[in-house]
Amino acid sequence: MRKNYLLTPGPTPLPPQVCESMSRPIIHHRTPQFQAVLKEVAEGLKYIFQTAGDVYILTSSGTGAMEAAVINLLSPADTALCVQGGKFGERWAEICKAYGINAEIIDVEWGKAVSPQEIEKRLKANPKIKAVFTTLCETSTGVASDIEKIGSVVKNSDAVLVVDAISGLGAIDLKTDAWNVDICVSGSQKGLMLPPGLSFISVSLKAWEKINASKSPRYYFDLRAAKKAWDKTDTPFTPAITLVIALAEALKIMRQDGLENIFSRHKKMADATRAAMQALGLELFAPTAASDVVTAVKVPVGIDGEKLVKTMRDTYGVTIAGGQAELKGKVFRFAHMGFIEEFDIIAGISCLEKVLNQMKYKFDLGAGVKAAQEVFNG
Repeated sequence: MRKNYLLTPGPTPLPPQVCESMSRPIIHHRTPQFQAVLKEVAEGLKYIFQTAGDVYILTSSGTGAMEAAVINLLSPADTALCVQGGKFGERWAEICKAYGINAEIIDVEWGKAVSPQEIEKRLKANPKIKAVFTTLCETSTGVASDIEKIGSVVKNSDAVLVVDAISGLGAIDLKTDAWNVDICVSGSQKGLMLPPGLSFISVSLKAWEKINASKSPRYYFDLRAAKKAWDKTDTPFTPAITLVIALAEALKIMRQDGLENIFSRHKKMADATRAAMQALGLELFAPTAASDVVTAVKVPVGIDGEKLVKTMRDTYGVTIAGGQAELKGKVFRFAHMGFIEEFDIIAGISCLEKVLNQMKYKFDLGAGVKAAQEVFNG
């Protein structure tokens, strides 16, 4: 029997309490018992999102919440500004185009962060822009955006700011209210330490004005229906009962740990990972604006990147992620988010060293582990 390590940017490992909660007998969702769970998660989600407003639960992956944001805010032929700096930033424009919404694109070089000044410039040049869609952490490149500065720019326009925080929420700081984020979307299988299947969406008063004016067709993802039900501590459709119960457990853990401690832990794991990669002579794909949830690393010349990832997973039980789209085979992604601690990072780096050594990459064996340990012991 082999122990497996999951070091991917979603799904992430599950705490034992979360696993246990999903083994309990199922209950009916239109009952006082389930309402009590909903009340608990309602307060817990506000804490994680750092918002005084409601956070609605959708039964979908994070992309469902992204689609809900688009179709509830905008009408066909409206104009939105979409920041594209990676595979997931592109998704905003793809959803907009699917619903007949004009997507004005800011193309950002992969591995770089969008400039808030460029967003400000575009908003001033086109007052018809009704929404700005951007990403907290671009999972495909390991880049974090400066949402606080972007929010300070967008708040002075008629547009609303929508942030994909699917891979960042609960791992790195995002102050939804204080940073003027009008809609924040997230998913369950990343920093919230749950299986895939739930998504979350917060809505500001400014966003509600656009939602109530939108002419887009919507049914399952109609946030007006979600709000009407949530006001009664309910959901408009059958929820993923077991996952919501597990969510209550995960939120309990996170509230006990405290957000500041969680953010600090993720930063230390990220620092240790990057120190290890550099000690091995590897080049970071995003040396600046790097996110503390995942580190993207360039595959060395002469090394088969896909084989590297496959060997670590299939031979040694350590799963990291490969590159996506144009980065396929060119980078690997080493995640450090959720229910992961320093010894998981050490094990992952040790396995990476073992496979790189087998693939004849030249470095001092143990250098990566040593560098990571120095960070953890510092």
